[in-house]
Amino acid sequence: MKKQLFYISLFLTSLVFAQEPLVKATIDTIHIRIGEQFQYKITINETKNVIIPKLKNLGKLEVISENKIDTIKNQLIKKYILTGFDSGAYYIPQHHIYIKNQDYVTDSLLVNVATVSIDTTKVKKFPIKAILDEPYVFDDLKPHLWWVLSILALIIAVLYFVLRKKKEEIIPEIIPEIPPYEEAINKLHELDSKLLWQNNKTKAYYSELTEIIRAYIERELKIPALEITTDELINSLSNFHQSGVITTDKETIIKLKELLKEADLVKFAKSKPLAEEIEEDRIDAEEVVNHLKPKVVEPIKEENHEVE
Repeated sequence: MKKQLFYISLFLTSLVFAQEPLVKATIDTIHIRIGEQFQYKITINETKNVIIPKLKNLGKLEVISENKIDTIKNQLIKKYILTGFDSGAYYIPQHHIYIKNQDYVTDSLLVNVATVSIDTTKVKKFPIKAILDEPYVFDDLKPHLWWVLSILALIIAVLYFVLRKKKEEIIPEIIPEIPPYEEAINKLHELDSKLLWQNNKTKAYYSELTEIIRAYIERELKIPALEITTDELINSLSNFHQSGVITTDKETIIKLKELLKEADLVKFAKSKPLAEEIEEDRIDAEEVVNHLKPKVVEPIKEENHEVE
């Protein structure tokens, strides 16, 4: 009876120890040559609540790559590819695995890294090469650089004086200035040939028409007509008319005022005058150019007095 109880307890104890989760580390070889790779594998007999920290503190050994965790028959398998580049014997240190908040440690494993022997009798020999000249550097060119810069400066100076002399010899072409009246009449005829208002471009037509008249007044009467407002321009012309500076009548100034007001309505208020009104404004514009002129001052004649 005592023997039976002993065997039963021994069986239960072995069963309990067999069910405990275990960790195991293995390598596929213990001898490698420098730079040769080998596999390091960790096997865990549990699949739940397992934490595998990163592999570190390998010393002269290096981790080339690592695979994802595989699950095979209620086991977790983690594989690494390691190598070494220095000859010698190195230990893969113990690795901590946490299973259900308990710490399990793998065994440390020894790896021998051997050098690769070289057969010097089979190494290809090359002939001795001649001594090569050193390449030129910037300091070698410095003595010649100043000569080059001096020659370039001399050439630039000669070209400058030659071109300057030729430029002075060129006689500029004198273009005779067209009188203000002729210029205004020509531009009015050019405006007629464009057929702007006939093609529904009334705003552009009035803008160019008033610009021609203002430019004529500015050149002929020396007034900044292109820069001032309509009211300022009419007031200036009225003052000139009252003082006798210009030779015109009051009706011409009134026509100009109405023409400029109509143009302002077209440009800024989007007014659309009829064809008859546009043609009448064109006629008034030419009449303004014909009748709005500065007063000609006759020179004073000197009287000769004879002494009897």
